[in-house]
Amino acid sequence: MTTAALTILNTIEPIAKLSEGRKQELAKLCFVEKVSKGVNPLRMNVTHAKQAVYLIKGELELRFAKNGKVLLRGEGPAAKHPINCDDNLVDSIALTDVEILRIDNDLLDIMMTWDQLSTDEEALKNLRHKSGDKKPNRTPVEWMRDTSVFSVEKLQSGVFSKVPVANIEAMFQRMERISTVAGQVIIQQGAVGDYYYLVEHGSLLVSRADGINAASMLVAELHAGDAFGEEALVSDNKRNATVTMKADGQLLRLNKSDFVELLKEPMLIHISREVADVKITNGALWLDVRLASEYQYEHIEGALNLPLKDIREIMLNLDLTKTYIVYCQTGRRSSAAAFILAQRGFDVLVLKHAVREFK
Repeated sequence: MTTAALTILNTIEPIAKLSEGRKQELAKLCFVEKVSKGVNPLRMNVTHAKQAVYLIKGELELRFAKNGKVLLRGEGPAAKHPINCDDNLVDSIALTDVEILRIDNDLLDIMMTWDQLSTDEEALKNLRHKSGDKKPNRTPVEWMRDTSVFSVEKLQSGVFSKVPVANIEAMFQRMERISTVAGQVIIQQGAVGDYYYLVEHGSLLVSRADGINAASMLVAELHAGDAFGEEALVSDNKRNATVTMKADGQLLRLNKSDFVELLKEPMLIHISREVADVKITNGALWLDVRLASEYQYEHIEGALNLPLKDIREIMLNLDLTKTYIVYCQTGRRSSAAAFILAQRGFDVLVLKHAVREFK
């Protein structure tokens, strides 16, 4: 079905203008639906806003508030555009058995926005490449269209979905691409935070030692598309883990000041206790990101305990449909936790004040 969908996507607008990588992604996320003669194919999309609907085969009668009726044929030039793009459209009826293609409008808009940004050579001309880059001929456009790093899933619900487009453009200009080798230490536990990283190619190992003389324990493995290094930058603390290249690769990095300006500030939403209480009443959940010993001593009633140091592993048990209000002792750990959760698509807010005020 993916191959058939890709063939169709190459014939309809504005999707035909998308890069090949984006069309391949979209082909996996859309489907062709058969609709019987006499049925309204827009019956499941009455708002006309949630989906773009294309006529692929057959004949369809469109009924407009001002211009009467129009016959639309699947093979005709007008069928290259969405059926439901006209606000005057009132109804439609299949004159024959038809086939239609439905695509989520929000998904399509994200793809089109990202693709158009990636063709702006002027905005990307300042992207810097370190000497010794194993892919010196790779252009900024190719880099931005790498769907392993910037997949539509990450653009829909990750960090890049929550920041202004202008910030994204600025981030492209300021990011640096570096080549790495197996065994290279990218982040050392205990060091001062300096960069935020995205994995373009390769894999990395994350290890942590819980004490000066303690042995390092492997806690995670990172792959293309993953991000790391944000905890120290958001909380202004030292690195809490060591990250080492498992294999040769390429990383994208953003320095701390640019990270704070372009990503941290737009991502974090702080709320008062009064606002938080209303949200809790409406179904939100408290999330205490301090250590278990701190949580046991005092915590907000009903709060879940998710220590920052374990957040990447434990957050897999959280419900993506819920809103979480994160807190800690001072706001540093809660800010770091909120950023990590927001990157993974969680709806998360940060409490403004320290926990001692809530007794």
